[in-house]
Amino acid sequence: MSITASALQQKFLRIRENKLFEALVITIIVVSALVIGAKTYDMHPTVYRLFTVLDWAITVFFLVEILIRMAAEGGLRAFFRKGWNIFDFVIVTASLIPFDESEMALLGRLLRIFRVLRLVSIIPELRVLLDAFFRAIPRLGYVSLLMFIIFYIYAAMGSIFFAAINQTLWGNISVAMLTLFRVATFEDWTDVMYETMAAYPLSWMFYLSFIFIIAFVFLNMMIGIVLQTLQREFERSALESGEGEAAEVHWIREHTQTIELRLARIEQALTGGVQTADPGESPPPR
Repeated sequence: MSITASALQQKFLRIRENKLFEALVITIIVVSALVIGAKTYDMHPTVYRLFTVLDWAITVFFLVEILIRMAAEGGLRAFFRKGWNIFDFVIVTASLIPFDESEMALLGRLLRIFRVLRLVSIIPELRVLLDAFFRAIPRLGYVSLLMFIIFYIYAAMGSIFFAAINQTLWGNISVAMLTLFRVATFEDWTDVMYETMAAYPLSWMFYLSFIFIIAFVFLNMMIGIVLQTLQREFERSALESGEGEAAEVHWIREHTQTIELRLARIEQALTGGVQTADPGESPPPR
């Protein structure tokens, strides 16, 4: 029985690692996204029913595919040990929940939309990008906190100085922060500046200093953090797969350390042999 189970696992493993099967899964995910988008248009009831049947067929395919992956892992414990498998399982399971034509039908359609995210778990490059995004969030949080402090200071200053000019834009600190967000995104920010310059000719210094700090300094800091994290994730992925320049450098480093250890042992052995040799003994003939 164990031999049969092992043979079945190897068979399912070959199916899962087959490139054609992987391409089929990606195609079905894209078709699923297109079906969800098509159902948002007005269409004939017959066509709508056909799309509904196709949607359920896609759901059944995803169920079979997740079962194949479970069998390929050799057990539920091994399957759920990987975070991406849990992610796929939750999405597929949520798609199986039946919803009638009621308020819960909207929730059912929303859950099926998230099946598009399965492209992330299927394509390794997308997984690397998403991993880099989540790993960069803690460092980006500190930058965002400092940005919020700068926003708050400038919003308080703008509300104090410019509230009498335009209550809609500078009436209180929360509205002033929204106005500054508009300035930071360069959305008609010159109109805001010229309005305040009519009363305060030097108010351009307020806007330019804010833009310089937020748009140039903090934005580039965020880009730098994301790029650094992304580079580390690609290097880690290359090491795991054994491909790329990072993997070659790691291989050279490991083999260099191995050679150094061997040379150290040989040197130690030679040094020990010289110390233990009899001084009066003549060297062996050549």
